[in-house]
Amino acid sequence: MFGRGLYRYDTLLTGAGFRGQDLATLSLGVPALVLAAALHRRGSLRGSALLLGVLGWFLYAYASMSLGAAYNPLFLLYVALFSASFFALAATFASLELDAGRLPRRGPAVFLFAGGALTLVVWLAPLLQALAAGRPPKLLASYTTLVTDVLDLGLITPAAIMGGILILHRSALGYRIAFALLGIILFLLPAIVLSTVFQLRAGVDFTAGEVIGPIAGFAALGLSAVWVLAAIVSKIPAVNRKAGG
Repeated sequence: MFGRGLYRYDTLLTGAGFRGQDLATLSLGVPALVLAAALHRRGSLRGSALLLGVLGWFLYAYASMSLGAAYNPLFLLYVALFSASFFALAATFASLELDAGRLPRRGPAVFLFAGGALTLVVWLAPLLQALAAGRPPKLLASYTTLVTDVLDLGLITPAAIMGGILILHRSALGYRIAFALLGIILFLLPAIVLSTVFQLRAGVDFTAGEVIGPIAGFAALGLSAVWVLAAIVSKIPAVNRKAGG
């Protein structure tokens, strides 16, 4: 067990990882949220698109904390942030008006398909191996379920595939889905790097491949996400002409 602080009832791996995620959210997520929200309130379509991405990360992060972290004194805060992120994302999602005919199609769709397939393979393979061996998954440890697997296999993978299909059909809905997913991917890279640092400092024993592999993989995925996001945002008008009536 981690044995100290907020995450004393979590395992060493998970408790140290949560510390890294918290640092990424506080140092990068909160400033990005403030900036994107300010741009959104000024009627910026690009700001609204970026806000969807930041809210996507907050929803994902605090769904994980609310449902997956061992109970601690911040439980009600996690639930409040989870709820606020969900409803803010829904409101922004509904308000963002895009002309899908002007936006790039093949690159974003291929990226979503590839990201969805990668997520499916990464999380499904260990579960199938555990089922075949008749044992619990290795990462289950002392927990009752695998929340990350639930979110990634139950929501992220289908959303990526659906978003890609909708983008190919030039549906604005597909781009809204893409913005939320791109935000999650972009914040995952610093979260994973910081989590790994905290885990190593806490004494978690990783091989070189277990450290380099995920970081290199998410670095490549994150750089691709930056390219896709920039390609879409550059084609969006800077200001919502309908804002302010």
